[in-house]
Amino acid sequence: MNPLHALLLTDLAMELPMAVRLQRLVELLRMQFGCGAVALLSLDSETSSLRPVAVDGLSSDAVGRRFPIAEHPRLATLLKRAGEVVRFPHDSKLPDPYDGLVIEQPGQPLDVHDCMGVALEVEGQCWGVLTLDALTVGTFEGKAIRELEQLVLVIEAAVRVTRLETALRGVRQSAGAVEEGVALRPEGEIIGQSKPLLHLLQELQVVADTELPVLLLGETGVGKELFARRLHQMSRRSGKPLVHVNCAALPEALAESELFGHVRGAFSGAIAERAGRFEAAEGGTLFLDEVGELPLSIQAKLLRALQNGEIQRLGADRPRKVNVRIIAATNRNLKERVQEGSFRADLYHRLSVYPVPIPPLRERGNDVLLLAGFFLELNRARLGLRSLRLSVAAEDALHRYAWPGNVRELEHVVSRAALKALSHGAQRSEIVTLEADWLGLEVQPQPSVATVLHAPMLAPAPSMRAVVDSAQREAIRWALDAHRGQWAQAARSLDVDPSNLHKLAKRLGLKAA
Repeated sequence: MNPLHALLLTDLAMELPMAVRLQRLVELLRMQFGCGAVALLSLDSETSSLRPVAVDGLSSDAVGRRFPIAEHPRLATLLKRAGEVVRFPHDSKLPDPYDGLVIEQPGQPLDVHDCMGVALEVEGQCWGVLTLDALTVGTFEGKAIRELEQLVLVIEAAVRVTRLETALRGVRQSAGAVEEGVALRPEGEIIGQSKPLLHLLQELQVVADTELPVLLLGETGVGKELFARRLHQMSRRSGKPLVHVNCAALPEALAESELFGHVRGAFSGAIAERAGRFEAAEGGTLFLDEVGELPLSIQAKLLRALQNGEIQRLGADRPRKVNVRIIAATNRNLKERVQEGSFRADLYHRLSVYPVPIPPLRERGNDVLLLAGFFLELNRARLGLRSLRLSVAAEDALHRYAWPGNVRELEHVVSRAALKALSHGAQRSEIVTLEADWLGLEVQPQPSVATVLHAPMLAPAPSMRAVVDSAQREAIRWALDAHRGQWAQAARSLDVDPSNLHKLAKRLGLKAA
């Protein structure tokens, strides 16, 4: 038996997380064929695009990219010739989706290479494609093609087993599982693999199956609307409407009419009866974005709707029953607003039955590169570029920047940098590499090796205990600042038990004993 067959069959006999199984698969294939990169992409029939689920040998942002089939003729060819291993020689005129992304030679643009691939079927339907790329011309000759043909059934079996295991976990957890490394989808995709994000998605999975009001807390730009959509899609109300209300954009004079509706003649200009957002969301979910901006005069009526499930149209004599679930979101500290008197305490307690903090981008580690990859591919298509990638220095800058504007700011940074590259003379037909300077980010420079090595000579070295204590103080201060003094949230972001964090803070002098 082929050694690779044996390894793949051994993996099939083991219960592995989806991300682990598929990652091992692409790593083994890359080793077997001695090529530059291997990628496994699943087909999203709703968006007619391919999404990387496991890659080896491609840049860090590759998993975050999405490849619309209509824009990538090589991928379209693989799908059309289902079940057939297709090889694209180095002189093929069809553009390659991974131009500039293979990292076997860092910093070297990829111009000429061999590649082959095959469409994969699971249960009689197209699941996606497997692609193999090589920097050396002639890597995929007749022998390699025949070998891949022999492996297709085993590869499809690995994908099939992964799907079955995922379905089984879903049955075990009653409402389905959040699978590691899998970007979550419809109606606005949530991209990321970091522990804080996966923990958040698992938490949403649990609360989605209840009828509790949910309060999404997070800085501007973290994607609160996407998480609200995700909650609605996972809930029992997913077949009913999700109605979005931007409370910050509601004029005080019209807020009551917008939320609860009005009858004819209720005010000047009310020439007909009109239902409000609550009635529009009947049976579904009402998403109150920036709920902290609601005028006090409306807050009392909103409280009544939450308490009794009743609303009253402006100018009407009788209330109406409504069946609506509330998801609210804010980037404000509502507790402080309650203390200031600008937000009702009783409404706050009604809305925050289940508060869910959304981690800022700076706490999500390598997710910043996955999201950057997503925005890079969007801009590549939008600007008609052959390939758009990040330099090593640009990747480092993305990691070290604090992202006060979070995901929204990242999107704007990538779009602006792509335009700057063109304005500096980059050609659309070439591989365009975005340099750190074009990102326009103010990041602290890294100390040089010489500075680090000679630093102990400038002053007496502190004790190890003092260094550790200082680092812990800084980490706790940073977490508290990031979460506006909320100790429980700070403990979660630091991955420590809240009681242990309190004890440590007292020992370090950050909290009264």
